[in-house]
Amino acid sequence: MSAWPQLRESRTVRAGHAPGTVVRCGLVDTMLADLSVSVVYFFEQALDEDRLAAGLARALDLLPVFAGRLRTADGRLEIVCDDSGVPVDSYDVDETLPEAMGRVTLASAQLVQPVEASPARAGGLPLLTVRVSRLAGGGSALGCSWHHAVGDVQTFMLLMRAWSAAVEGLELPQAQLVEDQDAYLGKVLPAEDCGRPGFRLPDAAEAAFLGAEVANAARANRTVQVYFGDAEIERMRLAFSAQAGRRLSSNDALCAHVVSSVRELDEDGEVRGLTMPVNVRRPLGLPAGLVGNLLSEIHLPCVPQDGPAALAAAIRTAVEDFTGSHLNLRANLAFLEAIGRDRFADCVPLGFDPARRRFTFSNWSRFGAYTVSFGGARPVFFSPAANLPLPWVSWGVEGFDGTGFLFTVVLPARLAGRLRGADGRAALHRFRDPGDVLPPLAAAVRKVV
Repeated sequence: MSAWPQLRESRTVRAGHAPGTVVRCGLVDTMLADLSVSVVYFFEQALDEDRLAAGLARALDLLPVFAGRLRTADGRLEIVCDDSGVPVDSYDVDETLPEAMGRVTLASAQLVQPVEASPARAGGLPLLTVRVSRLAGGGSALGCSWHHAVGDVQTFMLLMRAWSAAVEGLELPQAQLVEDQDAYLGKVLPAEDCGRPGFRLPDAAEAAFLGAEVANAARANRTVQVYFGDAEIERMRLAFSAQAGRRLSSNDALCAHVVSSVRELDEDGEVRGLTMPVNVRRPLGLPAGLVGNLLSEIHLPCVPQDGPAALAAAIRTAVEDFTGSHLNLRANLAFLEAIGRDRFADCVPLGFDPARRRFTFSNWSRFGAYTVSFGGARPVFFSPAANLPLPWVSWGVEGFDGTGFLFTVVLPARLAGRLRGADGRAALHRFRDPGDVLPPLAAAVRKVV
């Protein structure tokens, strides 16, 4: 058995003082409190780990929730900002940069230490972990895992921007903690929303089925990463816009294209659901630095016979009329009050419906993944890591060197194999031209389709 990776140093990074703030988690925070999110940044240079630790300490001073611990009080989940700290481990890894990038979604990659989400609810466990890996040939990997109860991807990217600014000696961004998110939202939400809650209470049979899906996820499913170049995306967007008779965004086109291509490869002609989490800060006019899970979602039917352009147009319409037709945060609270808070733990999000093959797509682009810098080193690749591989879940973010788009999708093993094969590549890249120039790393990382 290989001795790699080799632990070189362990430390716990703290801000140096505990503000003592207690944040009462909101409904969405609590719904996500059994999940952690893991990501990895890759750099061509070695990182100065002492500077990293010092910068992280300053970032934790701005965002103390990441250095805090969870507890339950009066039936509500809370984050105590006690500066318990963030474990930071340093490793040497006997893999080159392309090799490590190709294995990033595998649990065996060991580039990140996933936060233990469910046990952390009882307290005493970290809500953020960091692993710095020195790679063969001089590159580095910076793996981060955070507890989803702390916040969404915008909250995490706020931490990363603060960390980067601290290391580079720049002004830190603004952040805003609210001590009771549900109470805060109650003052700023529209009086009425779509009326459809974003979670449901399954019966005993479905609960048992979903439990089995979670338990068997690592064995039954595989993660596939697909890179689309900028020229390829633009051809796709223009073609779908022409078919739909209206201007569509790159995100509209990409989501519709991948979902439709997967259904085609699965030979699935049934009407299926699509769920897209939405960051509500912008549509509700909330501060960009607001910490927490400020999320609602869009739910749409996918009708294969209508084609991808129609789906892309439906996504665009849903985004433009989000607050009128899809915002559901008041509906969530009303549903919870109707069933009783003691039954909340038995609920599941609408987006988790593997029996009906409901696709969930989270768009992480334009959150600044590639804008961070540590001692002048900028990431050349950013990716979700070994998160729980639940089927039909996907994420999208900018690709190599911040260009194009990296689509990461978890699918049943057999279907994932089809995506990686010749038919899958042809379907996914039908808008790619043989003359397209792709980033060198896109060719070097052979496991990216």
